[in-house]
Amino acid sequence: MNIGSCSMSRFQFPIRLLTKPLISMRYNKSFLSLQNSSASSITTTTTTELTKSKQNEPWLIVGLGNPGKTFSGTRHNVGFEMVDTIAQAEGISMKSVSFKALFGKGYIGDVPVILAKPQTFMNLSGESVGAIVSYYKIPLKQVLVIFDDLDLPFAKLRLLPKGGHGGQNGMKSIINHLKGNSAFPRLRIGIGRPPGKMDPAAFVLRSFTKQEREELDFTLHRGLEAVRIILLEGFDKGATFVNSAKKIEQIG
Repeated sequence: MNIGSCSMSRFQFPIRLLTKPLISMRYNKSFLSLQNSSASSITTTTTTELTKSKQNEPWLIVGLGNPGKTFSGTRHNVGFEMVDTIAQAEGISMKSVSFKALFGKGYIGDVPVILAKPQTFMNLSGESVGAIVSYYKIPLKQVLVIFDDLDLPFAKLRLLPKGGHGGQNGMKSIINHLKGNSAFPRLRIGIGRPPGKMDPAAFVLRSFTKQEREELDFTLHRGLEAVRIILLEGFDKGATFVNSAKKIEQIG
């Protein structure tokens, strides 16, 4: 197994330059009340915030797809696109190759995250995901897998805390490599059903129309917001945000 730079430390994440106050803006009232306190009191609060941040366990966010230009931009690769959207928005580099995946480490807020796009081809995704989970000892409740779903209307999102593979081969592989355990959250991105009698295997490798591309881009940004809510405010709030949203009928 190629672990690359990961061999130095299991939980070594990029050092961030603190350009904003350590105390969240949602605690403005508390912060203002501290301004009249002693300097030592403020220092104690700051240290507490730092300690809390360091104790956060990392999340693993995995997008499923197939590697190579041939499959880029196809329906089966929307999991890859979701991870790319997250990486770009949060400034996380995905240039490393580790655990048979394009791999990146960074933060969403104060929460450390590992982003991964397995390069094993869809049907063997578990080889990569299983190795990452095992090496970093990530609790399954903090392993979010993102993948395409034929049974959801196009561009609709569905977030679940656990479940089966639903016939998705990448999910089958992941569950197998997690010793049959399927108790991990998953974000499904609807790609719709194939038209007429078209073979589903061929349909998932089709590209998007211009209108579909616009609608999907909107959905990817909703997915980004959902991931931020899950990590910073909890899974239940993320699920409410995702699952109560209606599919948009028109972009404009």
